[in-house]
Amino acid sequence: MNGLWLEQQQLHWRTDLPQPVPPPGEALVQVLRAGICNTDLELLRGYYPYGGIPGHEFVGIVRSGPDRLRGQRVVGEINATCGQCPLCLRGMATHCQNRTVLGIVQRHGAFAEYLSLPVANLHPVPDAVSTAAATFTEPLAAALEIQEQIAVGRGDRVLVVGDGKLGQLVTQTLALTGCDLWVLGRHDQKLARLQALGITTTLEATIADRSFDIAVDCTGHPSGFATACHALRPRGTLVLKSTYAGKLEVDASALVVDEITVMGSRCGPFAKALDLLASGQVEVESLIQGQYPLAAGLAAFAQAQQRGSLKILLQMEPDPDLSKLGSPSPVG
Repeated sequence: MNGLWLEQQQLHWRTDLPQPVPPPGEALVQVLRAGICNTDLELLRGYYPYGGIPGHEFVGIVRSGPDRLRGQRVVGEINATCGQCPLCLRGMATHCQNRTVLGIVQRHGAFAEYLSLPVANLHPVPDAVSTAAATFTEPLAAALEIQEQIAVGRGDRVLVVGDGKLGQLVTQTLALTGCDLWVLGRHDQKLARLQALGITTTLEATIADRSFDIAVDCTGHPSGFATACHALRPRGTLVLKSTYAGKLEVDASALVVDEITVMGSRCGPFAKALDLLASGQVEVESLIQGQYPLAAGLAAFAQAQQRGSLKILLQMEPDPDLSKLGSPSPVG
């Protein structure tokens, strides 16, 4: 099997990977598309000591599994859980003490021709959703998780810090609530895209301190965290939507004095994400900046690492020109 392999913070192209053999309760999925996200890039930087096939944003076709899914396009929730630990039994399966995570924690991921996931994790893709759009299901679900955790409505003044891939999705989902929504960013082209959707955008210098009820940091950078903190009124809510590769310095006294609620936010509802994609209430395909065949995966990662890059997809379908690509070199 062909795919990308991450080992000791180096990414390699391999043609000798074993095709997965699904254990009972899992399905074999032929990957059609997979998206590179910031977590994949952070794994290259050492965010978590993962070794294996990375990738967790995907759409594929079930090749072996239950009859109701075989031959269907599917997307998959990334946490494979035990269902028996105290957290699973309390309805907190995404925090399962024994979980593996697709392409992140002890489970091979989507940057290969095939993957294996529990049948319970798979969701059929509606016919109205294109294969390219379906690759956004996982990050769109993550964006929707904010509204699963806190109530957001018309009376709330909300700031999204960051205009990148995740910030764009978080913004679109929050805009559906009717809140007074602002997006702070640094890239004119990305902010213009949001402005075209009727969303208010701004630069850091124009944000008044202590003026928002909710701030969502989508940057994964200490400066974004600091900006979000300063923007919050007393008893506001700070939502951390990005992982941080390094140490983060926090002014704990300021959080205590202003009684700020700090909330981490991670995986979210796939069914709701697919409904939004099928109904056209969010627009994602304009976020695709490039699509590469799987064999050019190292070049795809190189583009994804460029500052300001939007979504880069890998295509797993056979390409007649793959022989012209040569032998890619490792990326690290």
